[in-house]
Amino acid sequence: MNIKDELKDLLDHSYAPYSNFHVASIVVMKDGTCFKGVNVENASYGATICAERVAITAAVTAGYQKGDFERLYVMVDSDKISSSCFLCRQVISEFFARDAEIIFSNRLGDAKRYTVEELCPVPFDSEDLL
Repeated sequence: MNIKDELKDLLDHSYAPYSNFHVASIVVMKDGTCFKGVNVENASYGATICAERVAITAAVTAGYQKGDFERLYVMVDSDKISSSCFLCRQVISEFFARDAEIIFSNRLGDAKRYTVEELCPVPFDSEDLL
């Protein structure tokens, strides 16, 4: 099965009863291992977690670290292509290299590709904490 089909299948696992905005994500590690995520909403909206962060935190939970992340795929159950929220962009910029590729797609498979640097041109990172 290819990434596009896996993302489409994952959309069915999204829990989005409030927004009905279903999102699926797959992070690919440099060693080829993949981690999947879907958005999980909550009646207390602040407790909602995005698909991107679910996939990234699953990789971290499995022992992967900053520098191990190669590529991120995100699909929305819509005709439009959407990008990550700014909370997700912050987490993406923490774990992915500036030139890593982020691919956003709609349920039709249309896609747009960006680098982390394009999504986060002025990141907040460890250098800001000095």
